[in-house]
Amino acid sequence: MYKHILIATDGSELALKGLEHGLALAQSIGAKVTILTVSEPLHPEMARAAQLAGVENAAIRYDQQLDSLMKERFAFIEDRAREHGLKVDLTHELDRSPAEAIVRTAKLSGCDLIVMSSHGRRGVQRMLLGSQTSEVLVTTPIPVLVIR
Repeated sequence: MYKHILIATDGSELALKGLEHGLALAQSIGAKVTILTVSEPLHPEMARAAQLAGVENAAIRYDQQLDSLMKERFAFIEDRAREHGLKVDLTHELDRSPAEAIVRTAKLSGCDLIVMSSHGRRGVQRMLLGSQTSEVLVTTPIPVLVIR
């Protein structure tokens, strides 16, 4: 059925549900798996604020923190994948729009299914907080499996 699954995760407890579901699905159907996590680039205002507070090389420190976080997150993901008997491709993107990065990566990687989690917010909450899942759903022709 599906040959290549993209699993999007931000490392949250909710995203863990999507990760586990996606890995179990891939294991059951023998699909290849790409795991994507997206981080926002350092905002110029934040870099200026850090500099004013005496932090030297804010951009370099931000990159170092991201590298450390990704090593930890990817080690955890690889452990979970091994538990499912899978080897996964791990990808980290910097993008102000996680949804755009998810759609782009799925397309460029040749994925035929996207698995991601959603809080399931509706109405005003969704409008105020936004929904990366909703944006992915309306911008990609690739099927999306949403885990709540």
